[in-house]
Amino acid sequence: MSANSFVFYLIVSALYAALATYFWRTRWRQTAPASGETRPAFEPLIMLAPLVLHGTLLFNSVIADDGVHLGVGNAVSVIVWLTVVIYWIGNLFYRIEGLQALVMPVAAVCAFLPALLPPARALPNTELPVFQVHLMIALLAYSFFTIASLHVLLMAVIENRLHGRGLPTALQRLPALLTMETLLFRIILAGFVLLTLTLVTGIVYSEELFGKAMRFNHKTVFGILSWLIFAALLGGRWRYGWRGRIAVRWTLTGFLMLVLAYIGSKFVLEIILGKS
Repeated sequence: MSANSFVFYLIVSALYAALATYFWRTRWRQTAPASGETRPAFEPLIMLAPLVLHGTLLFNSVIADDGVHLGVGNAVSVIVWLTVVIYWIGNLFYRIEGLQALVMPVAAVCAFLPALLPPARALPNTELPVFQVHLMIALLAYSFFTIASLHVLLMAVIENRLHGRGLPTALQRLPALLTMETLLFRIILAGFVLLTLTLVTGIVYSEELFGKAMRFNHKTVFGILSWLIFAALLGGRWRYGWRGRIAVRWTLTGFLMLVLAYIGSKFVLEIILGKS
């Protein structure tokens, strides 16, 4: 990686960190807001600067003449970038205060990973259309479940604070927990549809390349486990009205399985074993 790219990744990380500090102070403060206070109009705009710069850096890092470079650093950074993009778009329609203070610190750390971790070789067979579709859908699925996991953590914090010392004043403007749960399951449903499409396109890709529908490796096993967990969670919500701590445990467990399916295995191969 060139010195210029390293500096730009550092700038992106610093911008996300500055936003994290700003949102932490304005969303988790204890002081009461002024009468009639509304969200500043500049907030969506200031988020665009790191988003655009981050996306440009990732495009130049991931897409190369010899193919797609999606090592663990680039993969995590792309997923987090998509997570922030989806959150930015969603926040224009659903005002969920407090989630910014969880999303931005994650982005600040993960945006810098491509500059810290060694680059991997280009992925094979990226010229196949079915693989390109499979990869894009998989990254989107990861991003939706990342948002769901952060959202469920925010709900857990709010529920805990409601039974303890109370909420910061800024978070008292949040929707009711039942409303937040409804939004959570909409996010999970969208992620589940994308995860289903990921598995289906993976089967098509495997059939086209290897002549068999499925290769049972660690990615397949953990991917199917994650799908089963989220299917059970959605089924339990529909049939038994699952909510609260059950939703928290199942969401985080399913997300952990999803992380182990690709990111975890890439980390072991590239960082611990030194293979790309």
